[in-house]
Amino acid sequence: METSLSVNIPVYEHQQLSISAFGHSVTMPGHKYGPAVRPYYLIHYILEGKGEFTVNETTYKLSAGKGFLIEPDYQTIYKADMEEPWTYIWIGFSGKDANQAVSMLGLSQEQPIFRSEEKETLKNCVMAMIRHNRGNAADCFYSLSMLYLFLSIIAGSGQDKESMGDGNLYVKQAIAYIRSHIAEPIRTDQIARYVGLNRSYLSTLFKQHTGMSPLKYIQKFRLTKALHLLESSLLSVSAIAYACGYQQPESLMKLFRQQYGMSPSAYRKLIRDQAARAQEDGILENTLSPDLLPDHE
Repeated sequence: METSLSVNIPVYEHQQLSISAFGHSVTMPGHKYGPAVRPYYLIHYILEGKGEFTVNETTYKLSAGKGFLIEPDYQTIYKADMEEPWTYIWIGFSGKDANQAVSMLGLSQEQPIFRSEEKETLKNCVMAMIRHNRGNAADCFYSLSMLYLFLSIIAGSGQDKESMGDGNLYVKQAIAYIRSHIAEPIRTDQIARYVGLNRSYLSTLFKQHTGMSPLKYIQKFRLTKALHLLESSLLSVSAIAYACGYQQPESLMKLFRQQYGMSPSAYRKLIRDQAARAQEDGILENTLSPDLLPDHE
């Protein structure tokens, strides 16, 4: 379990740079998030304690003063230490310039780890965004300025460079294809032709770098995207199903219930009820049972 303040915002890909999520978490020993895939960039920074971050079958042991990048559409897992569980902050962002911004930071999924001594400043950026979250124009501009300050500090930090292999280039191309065609039927042979490999070899590389087959990855990504749209949009469940590549809304409903133990509509109602209660208390706090739902970020 964890005690967290978290905010999720709709993804606006047409904007140059926009905030998708932010928050602060104090975790319990062994608290785990994932395996999960997200539709936006996400940066975590560890304020206290220890934990581990896994991507593409590489696990990084991390402690206070370090952070990690999660790229869109990559499966990741992170877990708090049993003896010294971590406390961390995060900011998620997307938009036309998001890829360029991450490149300027010197981070990538091959080199996702950074370190910074500016703990208080980074923390203050996120806490200020939480305080200024009333949805008006002034707060939107203020939060965007905090995002740029957050990224500026990371850009001046040091990276822990660790390579994860050349074969990952094909996997990244395959994931990009999946992301851009997720609303359509997708077959492994289509992806293989796109990246210029035969189906068997692509499946082998995909398994090596993501821990699952292309088909399993597509299934996971569709559910994760549906989860995010339920949280951050006003789209109907049927519209979300079609946007995530399900030919029938009933398919999403069945798989969602199998994965999360409730219907998409029930999950959306819980999220809205939670937000309403949190606003009454003056905070946005994640209090949903981890036995029922996936944790935020």
